Amino acid sequence: MTSESTWLWWVLASGIGVVVLVALWVWQQGQPFAAGDVFRALRLRKGNRQFPTQVLIGPTSVVQYKPRWIGRQEESIHIAHISSVKIDTGVMLSDVLVETSGGSDPIRCHGHRKSDAVQMKTLIERYQSDYYRQPPS
Repeated sequence: MTSESTWLWWVLASGIGVVVLVALWVWQQGQPFAAGDVFRALRLRKGNRQFPTQVLIGPTSVVQYKPRWIGRQEESIHIAHISSVKIDTGVMLSDVLVETSGGSDPIRCHGHRKSDAVQMKTLIERYQSDYYRQPPS
């Protein structure tokens, strides 16, 4: 092989290596960020194509997790501070809006499956019922 063809092979191999590394990074960022009831938005919706938004619903809080190329953004609302949960259902996907009683910005979750949206609302309502059923400490 000539030096020019060797150079072209190295450039091609390096390019493929970079593409594979970026694909692995995007895949890793889309994995569930915590154990428990984590709902991931589908990549079909704008804003979720590279890194889908994830929502963790736990017994004490609802956490929205938005991965980014570098870092992440997390927003949480305590179960006691949730005033309502709205589901806006479209043809294929649903949006979930978790509003707070304190007047702060709600958590907006776009691009979830309809069944996931209903399950998210059911879990929040169940955790709220359990929270308010507990005797005061």
